[in-house]
Amino acid sequence: QVLAYHRHTYNTVSQRLVVTVIPAPGGDPPYQGEFLVGNRDVEELLPAVAREMFLQASAGVWERGDLQVINITSALDRGGRVPLPIEGRKEGVYVKVGSHSPFSPCLESAVSPQSRFRCSLGQQPLASCYDTFTPHFSIRWCNLTLLQVWPSPTTPGPVWGSGVLEEGGGFQPPTEVAPQDLLPGFLVTLLVPLVVAALLCLLLGHLMCCRREGV
Repeated sequence: QVLAYHRHTYNTVSQRLVVTVIPAPGGDPPYQGEFLVGNRDVEELLPAVAREMFLQASAGVWERGDLQVINITSALDRGGRVPLPIEGRKEGVYVKVGSHSPFSPCLESAVSPQSRFRCSLGQQPLASCYDTFTPHFSIRWCNLTLLQVWPSPTTPGPVWGSGVLEEGGGFQPPTEVAPQDLLPGFLVTLLVPLVVAALLCLLLGHLMCCRREGV
């Protein structure tokens, strides 16, 4: 339910949106790669035309054509800093792309230990292919993440009945609890504080009456 209000008159209007989520026809792609686009905002990659352009660029380095966009997240939601109010500065976008085909050697070389070591030195990682993202998308290859997600087996849930008792079956209430002797607990709860209070009174009376000067 989306609720909007007017800032000056405080008039409100609401609208209910029903979103139906259905599984993908072929299931979730097991091979997923997440790219960080440094020269875009999240609103710029939401339109279908921009996503299709990004998929075409991804197919060039993935060497596959069955790619699909799984998720688009702003870099600010991942702990990124708000960019300075300078023209051309963007917040950055994480785009996760999935495929049913394995990763290309180009992507695997970009996440290899040698590439990670070069990234730690502030250098560009190794790449064995041409960057098809340029000039439209500036990919930060040091933030590339490759994942292999396999479907986990689902456990069967409980089987619910009709909610009607079978014939001849009646509700059996729980049996009564055997009576318990509460007197010992009552005496402990009552006598222990009284004994402690009496001892404190005796100690206080001794200090105030028997410890005076000359006594």
